[in-house]
Amino acid sequence: MLLAAAAFCTSAFATDFQAPAFDDNKIENPDSTGFKFTDVIVIPTTSVKDQNKSGTCWAFSGISTLEDNVMKNGGPELDLSEMFVVRNAYIDKAKKFMRMNGKVNFSQGGSFADVLEMTKLYGAMPEEAYKGLNYGEDKHAHYELEEALEAYLKAVMARGQRNSKLSTAWLPGFIGILDAYLGEVPEEFTYNGKKYTPKSFAKEMKIAPENFEVYTSFTHHPFYEDFILEVPDNWIWSTCRNVPLDEMQRILDNALENGYSVMWAADVSEGGFKWAKGYAVLPEEKKEKDMTDTELSRWVKLSDKDRAKQRFDIKGPVKEKSVTQESRQNSFDNFETTDDHGMVIVGTATDQEGNKYYKVKNSWDTNQIYDGYFYVSVPYFLEKTLNIGVDKAGVPSDIQKKFK
Repeated sequence: MLLAAAAFCTSAFATDFQAPAFDDNKIENPDSTGFKFTDVIVIPTTSVKDQNKSGTCWAFSGISTLEDNVMKNGGPELDLSEMFVVRNAYIDKAKKFMRMNGKVNFSQGGSFADVLEMTKLYGAMPEEAYKGLNYGEDKHAHYELEEALEAYLKAVMARGQRNSKLSTAWLPGFIGILDAYLGEVPEEFTYNGKKYTPKSFAKEMKIAPENFEVYTSFTHHPFYEDFILEVPDNWIWSTCRNVPLDEMQRILDNALENGYSVMWAADVSEGGFKWAKGYAVLPEEKKEKDMTDTELSRWVKLSDKDRAKQRFDIKGPVKEKSVTQESRQNSFDNFETTDDHGMVIVGTATDQEGNKYYKVKNSWDTNQIYDGYFYVSVPYFLEKTLNIGVDKAGVPSDIQKKFK
């Protein structure tokens, strides 16, 4: 098992989070949002992809981070197959599901750890060699596939429990469903005129999952130790390295300053997460003691829904919540921060008032104001991050030395 690799899609631990539906009226003028962002650091990254109707953001964000890492180290710009990773994860997940008598999560969700572990075990393939679209669709749509796989596993397990023995055909049958939907995996493929296996391709392209570590910041485990983050989609039971909140941000900043993109698992269910408008902020909640009598009388008459709507009626930079280690922990423990989505942080920026943001690459296609990118405020990052995955070379050495 990986020592420290858990940026999860629910999220990045990932639930089955998919791109929200939009109408055709794409916001064309960034100024209409009230924000004006200026990029400060921009890490070279591969093109924006579209996970479409699949809960596989963890694969898209994880693969993107590996692709960026190859370029960072002087290699070629690659377009790797996400579905090769997804397929292998489904198989290993099914084996654990059976061994655990169905008492472990089986869904489309996963984590950065899945990408790292599957790549270490099975190698990698270019997108052109394995698209994973064998079911009459032009874009990924996995809900029928997931339902078929889960129903199959439950039926096989129930029969096996009654017979005190599993059929020898159960795993080939499971793989047969994957073959029908995603396609069979070729033992060899040709890329740029040369033949490869998945393992020889990963080796020659210098795809290095072993170079990555995953960091988080929670107080229910000791700092400077590794622990298994307790979220449903961490089926692989991978571990995170636990650091204080300010050090988690310092790791991110150091990695970006040194040219490494960073895998980001986060909650995106907040009212301040405005994907179509290209930003995510965490507005400060209004406090009654700071209101005038007139404002207070109006405020108390509003419903909780209307108060939330007013809080998130954002027309530009706003005063944001002051995030602490305690508030972050409380948000996680009370299900206010959940493992929704996996993305990639590829840089930094400022708004027109000088506030710092992180530039994020998403996997929800490019039909959006910044063509598939958006900007996340520092408070939003601090409170709503599940974990980050980063090349060890991007981690400050003094932080690394604090671990046993």
